[in-house]
Amino acid sequence: MRLRSLSLAPLALIAALAVSAPALAQEVPAPSAAPAPQGEPRLIVAISVDQFSADLFAQYRQHFTKGFTRLLQGAVFPSGFQSHAATETCPGHSTLLTGVHPARTGITANSWYQPGIARADKEVYCVEDETNPKSTPDNPVVSPVHLKAPTLGDLMKKRNPKTINAAVSAKDRAAVMMSGHDTDAVYWIGAKGFTTFENRRISKAAEAQNAVMARRVAAGDGDLPVPGWCGRVDRATPIKDFTIGTYRFPQAAGDFKSYANGPRIDTATAEMAVRMVDELGMGKDAVPDVLSVSFSATDKVGHAFGTEGVEMCIQMNVLDEALATLFDGLDARGIDYEVVLSADHGGFDAPERQQLRGNPEAMRIDPALSADKLAAAVSQDTGVTVKNGPLFYGAGEAGSVWFSSELTPDQKQKVMAALVARLKANPQIAAVYTQDQIMQWPEPKGNPQDWTMEQKVRASFVPGRSGEVQMLTVRGVVPGTARPFKVASHGSPWDYDRRVPMLFWRKGMVGFEQPTPVETVDIAPTLAATVGLTAPVGTWDGRCLDIQAGEADSCGR
Repeated sequence: MRLRSLSLAPLALIAALAVSAPALAQEVPAPSAAPAPQGEPRLIVAISVDQFSADLFAQYRQHFTKGFTRLLQGAVFPSGFQSHAATETCPGHSTLLTGVHPARTGITANSWYQPGIARADKEVYCVEDETNPKSTPDNPVVSPVHLKAPTLGDLMKKRNPKTINAAVSAKDRAAVMMSGHDTDAVYWIGAKGFTTFENRRISKAAEAQNAVMARRVAAGDGDLPVPGWCGRVDRATPIKDFTIGTYRFPQAAGDFKSYANGPRIDTATAEMAVRMVDELGMGKDAVPDVLSVSFSATDKVGHAFGTEGVEMCIQMNVLDEALATLFDGLDARGIDYEVVLSADHGGFDAPERQQLRGNPEAMRIDPALSADKLAAAVSQDTGVTVKNGPLFYGAGEAGSVWFSSELTPDQKQKVMAALVARLKANPQIAAVYTQDQIMQWPEPKGNPQDWTMEQKVRASFVPGRSGEVQMLTVRGVVPGTARPFKVASHGSPWDYDRRVPMLFWRKGMVGFEQPTPVETVDIAPTLAATVGLTAPVGTWDGRCLDIQAGEADSCGR
């Protein structure tokens, strides 16, 4: 590991630059004015914006004036796809730098169930080592043990161990899935600040950033500013006995939880990323490095308030500023870097607001589809019960069903048949598949925009880890019960959850817009080509995208 001492002076410069970010963004040279990129970039910056759908990108791109400005001058693919059905954070992040679908990464969901394991809690979190006695899904011992595919950083370090592979996010699963197994530094937000793996100590950079955040939290803050272009979405929408649509994220003094679950955490993530670049000496020699940065606040805001209120508008502005903080910091250090920005999944607004805005089909999931309600009905249908625990796990919001290990083979078949019949009779269910059916299908290929439901499901199905029954809801159904700070979700096979932007930029590149549908699994082979990394045929599900306008092919074909 190549370490460099952390200097606070550059961070002061970043802060000064960030204040004037709108003006600076307008002064970024036009692509034709800068020399064309030469050779391999010194640093790959892979950015994920959690829950940043192609719809949000289209809605707000006209208002971006800071960090997004340079990305919009690069290669813009507005129709990227997280092609699979399990559109959740962990599976989505697992595709971004592995270049393979969740069926090959092994990450089928944020959590799954293993009814036969010894511990009382049968749920397994996607980045926990459940074999560690101290680990629980809510307080995991974080590990990449479940990730089956190498990331770009893993492959680059295998080629040359001097490559630095680092990641930062507010979410552990985002940082771990993007960085992989062979890492130099991985940070995410814990109970009081940035933390890392159990067997590592946080570095001076993390300690410094945590101290900054602690001072901010202790001082508190008022409402976040509302840009003028947010006016049309700044209105209340009633949901039960509370409303959404007008919250401005006031920061109570001493309340770290609200700080970490709102837009401000994206600013802290960008600052931490720059500190890591300094401390690790990234982008300073002839060996390319990889920095993965996942901004989590868009997802936190989307879940808490939906995607179409003033809350998301405020968040889009803060995200734009956070990107400027990161890019200005790298510019100030003179680093030749290449950026890709995409997302782990999209999102859907609260159905109550959808219904008020011309979508009468938007609805919340039927409580009868929850595991406990379905289990009671199936037990009544079949007469089958178990002594310990439920008849099956999952269903409802999970979209998958795992059966009790106490069931005999005959009982299991009887229960499965009754469950499938119940699901098919529910008007909110679009399709139901069993593991035996799914495993007969080939791994999908072709244009992701045209994939069938079966292809979407196959792309995220992992035998022995996925539920043995997969239930897919109709378009417009939102999982979960509405409550304050939890009104919307994702995870469906529909394009509002699958379609995400993919933006590539490097100083001097000639930009273009390409509406042809592409996949997030195309990102890894595309970046690999820019750093001269070759891999055996079959390493990736995706393909290299030519991100150089003109006769030259950036894929070397």
